[in-house]
Amino acid sequence: MSIANLNYDVMIYVIIAIIAVIYVLKGFMIVPQSETRVVERLGRYDRTLQSGINYLFPIIDRARKVYYREEVRFANGTKMATMRTTSRIDLREQVYDFDKQSVITKDNVTTTINALLYFQIVDPVKSVYEIDNLPNAIEKLTQTTLRNVIGELELDETLTSRDTINSKLRAVLDDATNKWGVKVNRVELQDITPPESVRRTMELQMQAERERRANVLEAEGHKEAMILKSEGEKASQINQAEAEKQTQILKAQGEADAKVLEATAEAEAIRKVAEAIAESKTDPATYMLLMKYVDTLKAIGAGNQAKTVFLPFEASNLVGALGSLTELLPKKQ
Repeated sequence: MSIANLNYDVMIYVIIAIIAVIYVLKGFMIVPQSETRVVERLGRYDRTLQSGINYLFPIIDRARKVYYREEVRFANGTKMATMRTTSRIDLREQVYDFDKQSVITKDNVTTTINALLYFQIVDPVKSVYEIDNLPNAIEKLTQTTLRNVIGELELDETLTSRDTINSKLRAVLDDATNKWGVKVNRVELQDITPPESVRRTMELQMQAERERRANVLEAEGHKEAMILKSEGEKASQINQAEAEKQTQILKAQGEADAKVLEATAEAEAIRKVAEAIAESKTDPATYMLLMKYVDTLKAIGAGNQAKTVFLPFEASNLVGALGSLTELLPKKQ
C-alpha cells in the first residue's frame, strides 16, 4: 500500500469521524424551564421533553412545529397580531389582547368591546394534536362566545355587570378549551364603547339623574331644617309654658301666703280689739256702730271737691267713746 493510498484512507476516516461527531452533537437539545417540546419519531408522537438536556436522534426524531401569536406594535400606537411557527411550547400563563369587535346587545345596540384572555397550556400533547392552530382557535372562540354572552344582556346590564360577563366567558371558554389541553384562568373586558349617540343620551340621562338627586337632597335638607325649626319652636313653647306655669304657681303661692299673713294680722287685730273692748267694758255693738260711722265719714270725705259735713250733737258722744277705745288699742311701732 502506497503512502498516497494511506493518506486517502485516513482522510476518509477523519471525515467520517467529524460527521459522526456533528451528528451526535446536533442531537443534543437544551429545553429552558417552563418550556417543553413534542417530539415525533418518523412522523409519530414519541415523547414530551422535560426542561434540561435532552437528546434527539437527527433525521429520525423531530420536534413538532406549533403556531404562536406575536403582536407587532407600530409607532402610531396601533398593533397587529401575526401567526408564526416554532417548536417551543410555553407552559407559563399567557395573555391575549384581542382587537376590538362589534357586538349587539339584547336591546339591539351595537357596542364595541375588546377583551383580555389569560390561559395556560396544561397538556402539550393535546394542544398540538387536538387543534391545528391553537392561538387562532382561542381567538375565534373568544369572539363568538363574547357575542353570545353580550347578546343575552341589555346595554345597561352590559355596562354594569362586567364581573358577571367575565365569569360566564371564563366558564364557557374553559369548558370548550379543555379538550385542547388549555386552562382558561380568567377573562377581562377591557373597554366597552357604546355608539356616540348612545353615549350622549347616557350623559344626558346621568346629568338628569344628578340634578334629580341634587333636588332630592335639597328637598330633604329643607325638610330636615323645617323639622328642626318646628322642634325648636315646640321646645321653646314648652319651656315658655313651663315658665308661665312656674310663674303662676309662685304667684299663687305668694298670694296665698299674703292672704294667710293678712288673715293672721286681721285675726290678731280682732283679738286686740276684743281685748280692748273687754277692758273698756264697751258694748261690742257700740264698737261696730262706731266703725261703720268712721267708714261713712271716709266715704263722705272722699273726692277732690270741698265738702261741708254737719254732724248731729248726739254724734259727739260716739266720737268720745271711740277716742277712749282707741287709747286702749296697741300702738304701732
